[in-house]
Amino acid sequence: MVTFITLLVAGFVIGSISSLIGIGGGAFMVPLLALFYVSTTQLAVGTSLAVIIFNSLSSTLGYARRRVIDFRLGLTLMVTTIPGAWLGAYLTTFISSGGLSMAFGLLLISVGFIMLTGQEPKGLALKLRGQTTSPAGDPVYSWPLVGLVGLLAGLSMGFFGIGGGIIMVPALLLLLGCEITTAVATSLFVMGPSALIGSMQHALQGDIRWMYFLPLMLGIIGGAQLGVFSSSRIPQRRVRQLFGLVLLYSAANMIWKGLR
Repeated sequence: MVTFITLLVAGFVIGSISSLIGIGGGAFMVPLLALFYVSTTQLAVGTSLAVIIFNSLSSTLGYARRRVIDFRLGLTLMVTTIPGAWLGAYLTTFISSGGLSMAFGLLLISVGFIMLTGQEPKGLALKLRGQTTSPAGDPVYSWPLVGLVGLLAGLSMGFFGIGGGIIMVPALLLLLGCEITTAVATSLFVMGPSALIGSMQHALQGDIRWMYFLPLMLGIIGGAQLGVFSSSRIPQRRVRQLFGLVLLYSAANMIWKGLR
């Protein structure tokens, strides 16, 4: 019962933060599970990925009511994110995660410092994309770049057990020029089907601990609604800075895991 309540509260807190900044919560759940509850990283990754499905569902419902999800962009991202999540989960049986974790952590550090400035990153998007809107005022995206973003997010999701938002939100901001709220909401929308495919592969490999999944899932559903509610009351600059702090935390965790 103590374990159930502890994980329930942890899930609520993780859901609140992750739905506010557009990540699945795996950056917190994987180290929590790996350090205190399960014997292997694969079990932590699989259990985390299964919980992320419900964070995505709860957050998507909240953001859809606010009409801030770019569904067209999200559905295009899913084309490569879903197979990427399956491939990432499959590769965990063949690839040692040490070196990859360190490389991933170094990448997150550089992006984290960019986000910590809190600046609106439209300048970089303009340089990479040229025109940012159509004559009708709709965003103009480089669809090959969208596909690459989706693939990288999916791979990170399946391999590391994170929601993919660690990759997707900065990419949507820096490369595609999305607003922070749209990037967060669209990222969470994309996560659900991708996490489902990845967690199914982990389930087939026996990498999910259902006794820990249940309290985390219940907590994260409630916490996600609080995060969505808070997102309209916190300045966008502060959301970007909070995301930068989470990136640096995730980077330190990845590098530490790679050194072990």
